[in-house]
Amino acid sequence: MTEQGNPPVYDTAAHANSFGPVAAQYQAARPSYPDALFDALERLAGRPLAGAEVLDVGAGTGIATRLLAGRGARVVAVEPSEGMAAVLRELSPDVPVVKAVGDELPFHDASVDLVTYAQAFHWTDPARSVPEALRVLRPGGSLAVWWNVKDVGVPWLAAQQERLAAALPTYDHHSGVDARPEKLTGPGLEVRSARLRWERTVPVEQVIDDLTSRSYFAVLEPERRAPVLAAERAALLAEFPDGQVTEPYRLDAFVLSKP
Repeated sequence: MTEQGNPPVYDTAAHANSFGPVAAQYQAARPSYPDALFDALERLAGRPLAGAEVLDVGAGTGIATRLLAGRGARVVAVEPSEGMAAVLRELSPDVPVVKAVGDELPFHDASVDLVTYAQAFHWTDPARSVPEALRVLRPGGSLAVWWNVKDVGVPWLAAQQERLAAALPTYDHHSGVDARPEKLTGPGLEVRSARLRWERTVPVEQVIDDLTSRSYFAVLEPERRAPVLAAERAALLAEFPDGQVTEPYRLDAFVLSKP
């Protein structure tokens, strides 16, 4: 809250541009995606990933980019952050990287088979990014977006959410991703979806690094960030005295295909 009692102003651009300095933590700690996701994408898009020409937009450090390539897709990574792209290039030197955003894709009309957003579509303006994706897609191509969302129905995650909401001024804006399918719109176009559940077990320090890579932490000055992370580390160690945390995820995927 501000001194006047009003909610803090949410600076979307500042949050969107906050990832470069925390790119190392992002790569080291963010969750990956299960194989079942890519099976679902092939089913929803009605074509195999093998041989598909793909733009992975908001590619970040390339977590999804590499998995798409591992399924045989020919992937171009699209990423606006130099810090994130530098990590991607270091880890995947053979993947082309283009500096751009989804609202303005510097690619020819009808030039690719699939446009993907892994954990990134919420940084776009759908009124611009959806038409742009449809423009660059070939007939029969698809726009696919997906998100890992921590399952806050689990008591320890619900408690963590309460702690972070109380401590961080902009946490509520991105504590859970708004993955509503109506954000994918187009005349006469049908959105198909899949929901998967999976989990990972990681050390407490990886959970802390994951939090550090979130925009609601990354925009804070270090002196404001450090005590919140320290308190969260202590809470997690109290909950998981062996230092290993099992995180359950809901994975929502939506696919919109071009006629």
